[in-house]
Amino acid sequence: MHTPLRPRVWAIEGVVPVIHPTAFVHPTAVLIGDVIVGPGCYVGPCASLRGDFGRCVLEEGSNVQDNCTLHAFPGMDAVVEVNGHVGHGAVLHGGIVKRDALVGMNAVIMDGAVIGECSIVAAMAFVKAGFVVPPRTLAAGLPARILRELSEQEITWKREGTDTYQQLTRRSLASMVECDPLTEVEENRPKVDGGEVQPLFKVKG
Repeated sequence: MHTPLRPRVWAIEGVVPVIHPTAFVHPTAVLIGDVIVGPGCYVGPCASLRGDFGRCVLEEGSNVQDNCTLHAFPGMDAVVEVNGHVGHGAVLHGGIVKRDALVGMNAVIMDGAVIGECSIVAAMAFVKAGFVVPPRTLAAGLPARILRELSEQEITWKREGTDTYQQLTRRSLASMVECDPLTEVEENRPKVDGGEVQPLFKVKG
């Protein structure tokens, strides 16, 4: 019998991380101190949420994927608001990802930056400290600059992607268990049901 999955959670100076029971935090993730993970959130493998200086907050339905880092200078917070979406390997250092916004893979968001509602920061972008990405716009580059307004198609695509991660939260809570590997591929091997969301380049044709 395998033990239930349990994330690495550490208190500091008596401040203990909070994980809502409907959230899923992978057991290889590390949460330290003043971290608040809200309802329906997903925290992926090897993510690091360090609330040892400022507070790290994930609001309802948001996700922080594998290898992401959340941290902040003393007195500042790193916040992902409702349905915020932070892609693989991104760093959020004291910035705010507003409601329904997306931060692409390996992007870096610096202290005091604000990623506006329903906006997208492209993969690999560097968002300078204090920079504001307006709502419903696309930011990209090193350093990031505003390229254009987003289309309704792009905003819908983002929402569908976040919904897929909310489904993954429920799937993980219901069925993910630690196990031993098989030694051979079984006949009629099943596939996981990851939903129907597609990469944006396919959606746009």
